[in-house]
Amino acid sequence: MKEDLKEILWVDDEIELLKPHILFLEGKGCKITPVATGEDALDSVSKRPFDLVLLDEQMPGKDGLATLEDIKDVKPNLPVVMVTKSEEENIMNQAIGKKIDDYLTKPVNPSQVWLVVKKVLDSKKIRGSQMAQDYIAEFNRLRGMLFGQMHWKDWVEAHRKLSEWELEVAAHPEVGLEATHFGQKKEFNVEFGKYVEKIYPRWAAGEDAPPLSVHVVKNHLFPHLSRGRQVFFIVVDCMRLDQWLMIEPVISEYFNVQRDYYFSVLPTATPFSRNAIFAGVFPDDVARADADAWSPGSKDDSSRNRHERQLLDAQIVRLGLKLKGEAKYVKVLDQAEGDNLARKISNYSTVPLLSVVYNFIDMLAHGRSEDEILSELAHDEAAFRSIMQSWFLHSSLFELLKQISKWNCVAVITTDHGSVLGTRAAIAYGKRDTSTSLRYKYGDNLNCDPKQSVLIKDPRRWRLPMFGLATTYIIAKEDYYFVYPTNFNEYQRAYKNSFQHGGISMEEMILPVATLTPK
Repeated sequence: MKEDLKEILWVDDEIELLKPHILFLEGKGCKITPVATGEDALDSVSKRPFDLVLLDEQMPGKDGLATLEDIKDVKPNLPVVMVTKSEEENIMNQAIGKKIDDYLTKPVNPSQVWLVVKKVLDSKKIRGSQMAQDYIAEFNRLRGMLFGQMHWKDWVEAHRKLSEWELEVAAHPEVGLEATHFGQKKEFNVEFGKYVEKIYPRWAAGEDAPPLSVHVVKNHLFPHLSRGRQVFFIVVDCMRLDQWLMIEPVISEYFNVQRDYYFSVLPTATPFSRNAIFAGVFPDDVARADADAWSPGSKDDSSRNRHERQLLDAQIVRLGLKLKGEAKYVKVLDQAEGDNLARKISNYSTVPLLSVVYNFIDMLAHGRSEDEILSELAHDEAAFRSIMQSWFLHSSLFELLKQISKWNCVAVITTDHGSVLGTRAAIAYGKRDTSTSLRYKYGDNLNCDPKQSVLIKDPRRWRLPMFGLATTYIIAKEDYYFVYPTNFNEYQRAYKNSFQHGGISMEEMILPVATLTPK
């Protein structure tokens, strides 16, 4: 569509009475082609391009609804505005079902017609222009916050705003704010890393701590379970706030959604963060309770989450909950398991608490680094969000949620940690027998650049497991990932632009937890 000329086809059997309206629209930069019948309208759209059709609903011969159907058959993407004298709901339902873009009720004045033309044809451009103004104002406000004294609640607010703007900026690439927004996120994560490094030991000691992984069950499940409500507890591994925002509107069609936030414990990796959720205690206590899996010789991180059900059962007992029946736990690792759970969900209709872990996003993040096709499909954060949204819309998880939306229950959805797109390599100094993760490592006498990562010489202050007297941890900040000095360039290239977790960033640490109640 040319910006300086809007080609409009106006179809009305009394078109000669609309001359003042036509002159008004022409004065606004529109070129109007008037026709009096549905047949003439169909002939016109078949021969030349139009930006919009104004279509009278009540015409002799081929009426508006029949003409609309024929126009959509020839030009399915051509916007149509229905103009009608009738206010019958049935007529409107039929028109909406046939995909009208808007409607006007007669009598209409010229300015009403012009406003609906602008709404249909220029709304994206207008929204983009307004978005740019709003973004600059928000940019300045957030920047002012950043250089003040930030409380953990301020960090939650900043991350929420930045995540919401992430979606808006991605939806309007024509505005050209991507680089500005990327720079602002980077600036915030620099300061967030400094903030967490300074304050986390105090949080671990319980001093002015925000809601953490260890509080999720107590804060969000306990209130409902203590009142005898049935609860579905769903943990989607590795889900960031911006990814949740992509699927929340769809879920809101079936549930009332109350979104809250919490901070993941460190490192932001499954053996630490998810165990902390189910156990309700910090990783050092988890390790003491499962000494075999956390022994110095054990390097299999995946085995360290094998007792999540038992950890949750123990937490329920500590909280003093007496459930009417046995709590159940399911881990969904592939589509077949998810489909089977959704198909048999009625079997859990009397279970007081069902906990389900979905691993799709975590597997996608890791698989992207190893699969060329996945890497191409999810080449950046916006593409990754799109794939995640598509997965959810066709997933067994969504099917399960739709089914339980009809039950008298509560669903709590959260994640154990987020992820970050690693773009810069940081050198890790230590023995090769340390842990293999790219965003955090533990072992004897590790070292790192303090500008790029946090060196933890006393894990006890951070409530982290000790594997020996010389155990140290290094945790990457911002978007760094660890590489050893040997073959540095080779591994730097191999892992650049891969999604990783375990480190300190807003995306990994500040997480959504949503309580869903059926409408």
